[in-house]
Amino acid sequence: MIALRSVLFNTIFYANLIIRMIVLSPYYFLAPRLTAYAIPKNWARSNHWLMRVIVGTTFEIEGLENLPDGSYILAPKHQSFWDTYALLPWLKDPVYILKRELMWIPLFGWYAKKQRVIPVDRGARGKVMVEVLKRTKEELSTGRQLIIYPEGTRRPPGAEPVYKYGIARMYRDLAIPVVPIVMHPGLFWPRRSIRRYPGHFKVRILPPIMPGMDPDAFFAHLIEVSERASDELLLETVETNPHVPLPPTAVERLAELRRLKAATA
Repeated sequence: MIALRSVLFNTIFYANLIIRMIVLSPYYFLAPRLTAYAIPKNWARSNHWLMRVIVGTTFEIEGLENLPDGSYILAPKHQSFWDTYALLPWLKDPVYILKRELMWIPLFGWYAKKQRVIPVDRGARGKVMVEVLKRTKEELSTGRQLIIYPEGTRRPPGAEPVYKYGIARMYRDLAIPVVPIVMHPGLFWPRRSIRRYPGHFKVRILPPIMPGMDPDAFFAHLIEVSERASDELLLETVETNPHVPLPPTAVERLAELRRLKAATA
């Protein structure tokens, strides 16, 4: 049944994306930018409904009160395609920094350009990165929220963290709060897999890290608070969903966490 539900969900998920993009394009491109943002936000809501009804996967969000007013940097753990869109309904006016190659995808690239996303060449240095920072400051000056994945790419649950220092530079140069977020959707929507698993998980929004810290101290603090909260949530999620198959990274990390817990008991 899991295989059948996974195929059904994936088929409807991508059909939902493509059909909405095509049918709603006239309204999307003629409407003011903020008004048009209702389309991707409603698409995200429809995906949550599809996951619940077809796969049997639900989630809840803790810590919405930790989101500041105005501009801030959202720094989520990144495990799955799910977390690229999941929080859109709860954010006022988010902006992404994304790979420039994504802008070349028909329809998607046009939709992204309408929302003034910030494309970047991952291998770029020097003047290109200066221009990215300039564009980011321009967008944030209007009160938008910047979404950055500190590890840069999807990592399986329990994997050794590989944070990129770029977020510390952003923190220093933009001088706005950074809000860490931990979650484990990768247990239910694994990367590089068509399988989707039923269950329930939490998205935990941590208290914001306010501007003013030394960049190195901020970077160490971000990793420490994010990884501690992520470990706690991994234990909780697995205990709540004992039926979910675990990747080797999660199995190894859970064993280590349980050893540490037993040693301090």
